[in-house]
Amino acid sequence: MSEIETEPTSGESEAPVGGSARRHHVLIEWIVIIVVALVVSISLRTFAFQTFFIPSGSMEPTLLVGDRIIVDKLAVDWGSIHRGDILVFKEPPTEDCGGEPVTDLVKRVIGLPGDHLYSIGDTIYVNNKRLKEAWPHSEPLGNSIASPSDPVVVGANRYFMMGDNHSNSCDSRMWGTISRTEIIGKAFFRVWPLSRIGFL
Repeated sequence: MSEIETEPTSGESEAPVGGSARRHHVLIEWIVIIVVALVVSISLRTFAFQTFFIPSGSMEPTLLVGDRIIVDKLAVDWGSIHRGDILVFKEPPTEDCGGEPVTDLVKRVIGLPGDHLYSIGDTIYVNNKRLKEAWPHSEPLGNSIASPSDPVVVGANRYFMMGDNHSNSCDSRMWGTISRTEIIGKAFFRVWPLSRIGFL
């Protein structure tokens, strides 16, 4: 009788072991969830989306100093680039406009591969047709693009970039076209400031 009273039953001995196993299982699940979330987050930043800070006024009035934008990298890797797209790209090796050194730039696509560009006064011509800038921009043009008799010819897989703040932008007029390999992605959404949040 004393042995029955003093020794725990098999059910009593398994209860704490089972609880410990469940806690261990839950802990492993949370670790897996956190690791997966980190991997997804890093993958999205590396391969899909990335945020950028606007440090200068070269894209005013579209983008102001201090704006934060989201760039879609897959739109370039798997999509196409159109005139008027806003791109973030690596600083061209020929860029030498002074000011604070930067590694990435943001400008708008003006010329596509095969295009012939020149300007007369404040008017930009692409393939002998006046460019209709259907996006916010500021005049005057400032530095010209080229003369009608000697236009810029955009090479294969290259793009002519300009800032919307024409007279205050260091762009392809100074350092030439950029290659597709230098492009990081398309800017498509402004996340800051909250008063100006929205698609670009």
